[in-house]
Amino acid sequence: MQETGNNDNTISIQVSLSGYAFKVQSSTLVHFSGWMSADRIFTSPELQKRYDEVRLSVFTPKCALVPSDFFSKVNARHLLEASAALQEGDPVSEVEVPDYNAVLVYSNAIGESLSRVLSDMVLNADGSKSRPLPELYWILDSLKSVSEYNKIIASYMDGYLYLAIAQGKSLLLCNSFESPDFTTALYHIFRSMKRLQLNPEVSSISFRTPLSEDQKMLLYNYFKDVEEI
Repeated sequence: MQETGNNDNTISIQVSLSGYAFKVQSSTLVHFSGWMSADRIFTSPELQKRYDEVRLSVFTPKCALVPSDFFSKVNARHLLEASAALQEGDPVSEVEVPDYNAVLVYSNAIGESLSRVLSDMVLNADGSKSRPLPELYWILDSLKSVSEYNKIIASYMDGYLYLAIAQGKSLLLCNSFESPDFTTALYHIFRSMKRLQLNPEVSSISFRTPLSEDQKMLLYNYFKDVEEI
């Protein structure tokens, strides 16, 4: 039996090659599941409920952020192929990012099956399904919740760093970087900040994926503050 969530109940689900994780948030509770294998989705009671908001994220590096004025649905696949290696048959979709007057073109081919099952299972309070969107979309969405002028949000999963940087309301960078280890991910973060002339010592960084204690301490050596969101 499906239950209807309480007011302000939100579940954020992330899907990767390694499995999935979810975070349930309400006015009185924050619960993070940790990373789990796909075979556990039918035994997690949190996934049998309805929520006021369901945010479903897929870790896919096959993304390209295109200014709205240059986007054409007819050429969506061509636009994505210019910056990502697509396989024949990879589905291509797009989602508007109105805060930055842009369109995110993407392919969820990597986590398509698992994200589709979760979309069918975990419903909004009104019974509607939530659309699986790429991790970069949710990173961009999270930028508006950062109160500092320098806004830096990242995720690291399955050998890829996902990174967005903004100053005020201006988006400076939105990209993914192949990073076989966390040291390489740090290299891409610092190189991006140097190119944008941003100083880590006066900036905070937020991660949407869990950090080990060693990773946190490493980041604290360079950044003013480190947060997991």
